[in-house]
Amino acid sequence: MLLKRWIVLLSIIISHQSTAQMLDSVITGAGQINNYLPIISDKNVAVVANQTSIVGQTHLVDLLLSKHVKVKKIFTPEHGFRGVAEAGENIESGKDKSTGLPIISLYGNHKKPTTDDLKGIDIVLFDLQDVGTRFYTYSSTLQYVMEACAENKKKLIVLDRPNPNGYYVDGTVLEPEFKSFVTLTLFLLYTDSLWVSTQTC
Repeated sequence: MLLKRWIVLLSIIISHQSTAQMLDSVITGAGQINNYLPIISDKNVAVVANQTSIVGQTHLVDLLLSKHVKVKKIFTPEHGFRGVAEAGENIESGKDKSTGLPIISLYGNHKKPTTDDLKGIDIVLFDLQDVGTRFYTYSSTLQYVMEACAENKKKLIVLDRPNPNGYYVDGTVLEPEFKSFVTLTLFLLYTDSLWVSTQTC
């Protein structure tokens, strides 16, 4: 029994080291700024982001502003732009203290950008790190953003990030009658969108 425990522990350590080495070679969608900067450089941009929207050591919003991109507003999902809100906690719209940009909550009673929210916006950038579990709400937020962009004829760029649980699949398929914001299955809708996919070096 003790030997089995040591074997399991050793397997976990090796797996963790392999994962860490793999992550060192990953370039996220957001990190491939040369691929999407020409598309957004002269446009009014809204960003769907939170504390995971990092490129190197820099937040995506700060990176875009440093490149003179006209970021007009930030949309934020559950847990808020800084990721400090608890699960299920109400997220208020407001202003980002660092940049002064308006922040629009996409959680609570306002899950989908409205026509007014998207007024004056040319392109929406989506950059959220998911964790590969169905009860995470970020894929639901993406679906609502896709719907809003399609309905309002706005371009959408999804900046892909790797699924940390992509190697592990478990559980039953969602029954349609139990679909909700927490369990929503992502359907790809027609919209003028671009996916900037994760790459490995």
